[in-house]
Amino acid sequence: MKSFAYASARSVDSAQQMVGDNGQYLAGGNDLLGLLKEYLVDPKILVNIKSIPGMDKIEPSGKVWNIGALVTVAQIESDPGIKKTFPGLAQAAADVGSQQIRNVASVGGNLAQHSRCWYFRHRDVLCLKKEGDMCYARHGENKFHSLFTGNNCISPVVSNLAIAFAALDAVAVVQREGQPVRMTMAELYAKAFDNPTAHNSLNPGDLILKVEVPVTRTHSAYLQTSEKHEFDWALVSCAAAAKVADGKLSQARVALGSISPVPHQVKGANDFLEGKTLDDATASQAADLILKNAKPHGHNDYKIPMAHAMIRRTLLKLNG
Repeated sequence: MKSFAYASARSVDSAQQMVGDNGQYLAGGNDLLGLLKEYLVDPKILVNIKSIPGMDKIEPSGKVWNIGALVTVAQIESDPGIKKTFPGLAQAAADVGSQQIRNVASVGGNLAQHSRCWYFRHRDVLCLKKEGDMCYARHGENKFHSLFTGNNCISPVVSNLAIAFAALDAVAVVQREGQPVRMTMAELYAKAFDNPTAHNSLNPGDLILKVEVPVTRTHSAYLQTSEKHEFDWALVSCAAAAKVADGKLSQARVALGSISPVPHQVKGANDFLEGKTLDDATASQAADLILKNAKPHGHNDYKIPMAHAMIRRTLLKLNG
């Protein structure tokens, strides 16, 4: 780990001024510490943002909830209002790491975390994401990698919260060049779909301020499958949200994680679910539409039937 300066910010403006183009923000630090130890980032300064007032609040309302970027994952997991209003989001938070990690991990950090691909994380491998000339996972060990991508890198998004937020049509508010910019979850990760060196669409110095979650869909659910029951990354994750009235769906959204560089949604599947009575046959047809163009790479072929099952089970939980 190389030397760096350290400072604490008291405002968003001062944080951005100090971090500049060559610094990193420090909140929970779970991902950042690993990146520093593995020499994957080389910041000139770490700017502690935990002292910025107002960014650690959960603010409910009848129309839109505001969840600050410094709210911990544990707060989302345990908040009674979130459990009642957004149960899928609460479950997604509960499946993040261990309790110790959730106690310090922040919403902003969970959304902005870097790739977990072992080729990217290996200090001796110059992969495509590190501006090398090839994605070693495509013809190597790709058990945990993507089924969908718009470039040669097949590293998937691993944020649990991003998948739940995507199904809820949540919007991230990002401070960029002195102005707040609102980004859907699709927009927050769109750059990673096209650009192999990107983990998300954030520019140097951008700071996630909060996430706005509309109170539109009265039912939501989240499920993931991992190799270990506790404290493990998702092999496949799925979030679904919808209005349910008289047994019929409206404004349904389904998002998949760990299979694409972005939270994976298919508009045709969401449209298909509109007005449908939810049963296993309907959920199965939606899964077929979502996975229609999946492209496995050998070791991750199992993700297609696994994702199909996850979609069906998650959608059926909306009936609960």
